[in-house]
Formats: sequence, C-alpha cells, structure tokens
Amino acid sequence: MTDRYFHLRLSCNYETDKNEVTNLHVEISIDNEWKSLHLSTKSPGFLLLVYGLFSCQHLYMRTNCAERNIVLKSATGELKLSAGEFWNIQKVEVTFNANLKSGKPSNDDITYIIERMGHCPVSTNIPDDIEKKSSITFN
Repeated sequence: MTDRYFHLRLSCNYETDKNEVTNLHVEISIDNEWKSLHLSTKSPGFLLLVYGLFSCQHLYMRTNCAERNIVLKSATGELKLSAGEFWNIQKVEVTFNANLKSGKPSNDDITYIIERMGHCPVSTNIPDDIEKKSSITFN
C-alpha cells in the first residue's frame, strides 16, 4: 500500500481592514525540496483539490479574523495532507501563524475562527471520520 503525502505552505501580506491578500506565494514540498506552486490546466486534479482546500481554509481564516476586528499584517500557513493508495484522504492538518496589524484576539476569537474554518465549502465535503486538525497563532 502506497500512501500519498502533500505538504504546501504559503506566505502573504494583507491590506485593508478586510484582510485582502497581496503578495501571495504558495510552495509545495517535492522530494523534501520547496518549489513554487504553479497551477494550470495540466495540474493533477488531486493537487487542485489539495490547493482548493488550503485556499478555502486561508479565505475563512482571514475573513473571520476581519469579522472579529483582527486586522492582519502578514501570515504564513501550512497544509499537510495524507491520502491512501486509492487517493482517499486520511488526514488533514492546517496551521496558520498570523502577524497582527491591529486587534487582540481572545481565546474565544481563536476558537470561533478555527470553528468557522471547518465550514469552508471544501472542508464540508471531507468526510467527518477523517482526522482533521486546524490551528492559528497570532504574533
């Protein structure tokens, strides 16, 4: 049985109090080496799904921060996903480390943001029995 592993990371800056993205850079680990992720019509479908999940998580993180008056300066994030031999997703882990421009997130804010990240349209289509972990830290 061959498991399949995907490890993506992103870094970006934000502008406005709505945490609008600027200077987004996404990379993928291939053979333990980071390479820029360039998606196209020739990209493997499953990789598009993995990036779609990461992008959706990022959208819900930054949008729900803005909703709580947490204005971001920049952030880094990582997504680690494992799938089985037949491409069935087994485990997903998403982490974000955000640098604040303004606002002071409470534990309730962090809990709310993580809970909302679980409602992004891609996440809601991942079966409930799959191991999922999301986290966010603020600096």
